[in-house]
Amino acid sequence: MVVETVVVAVWAMLPAYVPNNAAVLAGGGRPIDGGRTLSDGKRALGDGKTWRGTAVGTAVGVAVALVLNRLRPVATDATGVGVPEFPLLAAVALAFGAMLGDILASFLKRRTGRERGAAFPGVDQLDFVVVSLALTLLVATEWFLATFTLPVLVAVVVLTPLLHVSTNGIAYALGLKDEPW
Repeated sequence: MVVETVVVAVWAMLPAYVPNNAAVLAGGGRPIDGGRTLSDGKRALGDGKTWRGTAVGTAVGVAVALVLNRLRPVATDATGVGVPEFPLLAAVALAFGAMLGDILASFLKRRTGRERGAAFPGVDQLDFVVVSLALTLLVATEWFLATFTLPVLVAVVVLTPLLHVSTNGIAYALGLKDEPW
């Protein structure tokens, strides 16, 4: 039961786990906030949140879901676990929700005086999860409720920070990130 729950949790979240990594690799270009500052004198988002990164991250997340749909029979046979198929709307919501969560976290970082790349424990690890799940619940409710049972949600909340910290540490060690968080 635990293994099945973990397999479903990771599988169902892959379209949300991948977009921010893709955005880092493909980012750059015009910042979403256009360089604007708010009344507090701080940038709305900063240079790290770009239109290109958001578009590429979302597209890659959707592509991951489509590839997973093709691999689903093989994965089910190999693991013995019935992993979910992604309807297009759920795939888009998971991927774009992850990007939007990261954008909202950047906004919160600026409001709390944190610079780009500064650690924001808890928020850094779960921002994209909360928003991707909320958006998916809104637009693909039936699929969400069938996929994200309470045990699967608990697994996501427990596993995501561990995966986030380890993958960011690897990216930092490889020189792909400027900070290990």
